[in-house]
Amino acid sequence: MESGIKRSQRDYTLAFKLSVVEQVEKGELTYKQAQDRYGIQGRSTVLVWLRKHGRQSWGDGASSRLPMPMPMKKSSFAPASLTPEQKIKALEVQLQEANEKARLFEAVLDVLKKDYGVRVVKKPLGKSSRKSSSQS
Repeated sequence: MESGIKRSQRDYTLAFKLSVVEQVEKGELTYKQAQDRYGIQGRSTVLVWLRKHGRQSWGDGASSRLPMPMPMKKSSFAPASLTPEQKIKALEVQLQEANEKARLFEAVLDVLKKDYGVRVVKKPLGKSSRKSSSQS
């Protein structure tokens, strides 16, 4: 796709990059097809976007690996070198993973209740099943 216009990395918005990454990860396009369709000149540009913004591990020999989970408990989970857009993307991925886990746990509780007659009672926040004997 020759458009005659040379583009630089700065021309691509984060939304555009995320859109291309999503299309490649869904299998709608290969990274080479995405390059041709959108006139992306760099041979590894889309691969860099996949590594940076994608949900899968696109590193060396990563096709068989699962994505690394983000840490959930730390307040400053990302290094200061990440851009605000990258931090937002990471937090969105982390939120989606937490929501998927919550749905999974709810489904397990439903199966336990319906199929096995086991009722799991959720404790109110702040209550612990252990006796509070922490004397420091």
